[in-house]
Amino acid sequence: MAATGDDAAAMDNISRSPRANIVPPNAAEDVRSYGEGAEDVKEAPAPVVKKLNTNSDGGVETAEEAVEPAEPDINELCTDMFEKMAVFLQGELTATCEDYRLLENMNKLTSLKYMEMKDISINISRNLQDLNNKYASLQPYLDQINQIEEQVSSLEQAAYKLDAYSKKLEARFKKLEKR
Repeated sequence: MAATGDDAAAMDNISRSPRANIVPPNAAEDVRSYGEGAEDVKEAPAPVVKKLNTNSDGGVETAEEAVEPAEPDINELCTDMFEKMAVFLQGELTATCEDYRLLENMNKLTSLKYMEMKDISINISRNLQDLNNKYASLQPYLDQINQIEEQVSSLEQAAYKLDAYSKKLEARFKKLEKR
């Protein structure tokens, strides 16, 4: 017995209306964003709709049959992949953070070393300035020493000349004495 009139139209609308119980593709993200785990998504997998063959009778309507997904472990594999990817990314971020901490420590140590070197260079500069001041204060005495050295060398030359002249005189005196 085929439905007629309003009953047929209602059944036609039901068979052609979109399914309200199908989970959208991003339902796993929506569920996780509200704090529920992926286990809830696994418990209610999206049914797959399979159309039945239509009869050659023009007045017979066909119904759609809900069938379970072909591979229910895909959800588990996706969840496992996302967990492993999260662990991998967490490790990468941790390594990057550790690298930055190492660089920060190295920069701090380098800064301290440069501060020490700065203090040492300031002390060396101060000591050099003191030595330059002392040298400037000793400069008149050094000039006097140079003058005395020049006078000593001229006296030495005079002494050599005098010695040579006295040897000549002695030689003449001995010569005269022999005669």
